[in-house]
Amino acid sequence: MISTRGRYSLRIMLDIACNSSTGYVPMRDVAKRQGISLKYIERLMPALRTAKLVESCHGAGGGYRLTRAPEEYTLWEILECAEGDLAPVACLQKDAERCERAEGCRTLPVWKGFYDMTREYFSGMTLADLTADVIENL
Repeated sequence: MISTRGRYSLRIMLDIACNSSTGYVPMRDVAKRQGISLKYIERLMPALRTAKLVESCHGAGGGYRLTRAPEEYTLWEILECAEGDLAPVACLQKDAERCERAEGCRTLPVWKGFYDMTREYFSGMTLADLTADVIENL
């Protein structure tokens, strides 16, 4: 399940993408437009900055801006940055020790298929797709 961390991080990144034509985007403006508390946004931004998805500038005219073009950001990379490992079960997490039951586990293919499908879905969409309103019938 994607938590508010992931959902809000997508909304913040999308807002920055849509409003960065004038330079850096102040987070108080994002908070107002998105209906997200500024305090919560301030808790999310360090992870996005550490992952080099955004860069910041302090002072007058400061805020955040994307480090790349919107079409270069997949929704998967943003969600993974915000949420951490998105594997649905522990044995599929990155660097997980091999589960002793993996060889005979009848449910592992189900979880792997779900994980692959989810990763492919979100990896196939970019911020640019959302700014262009191409997502239909969700």
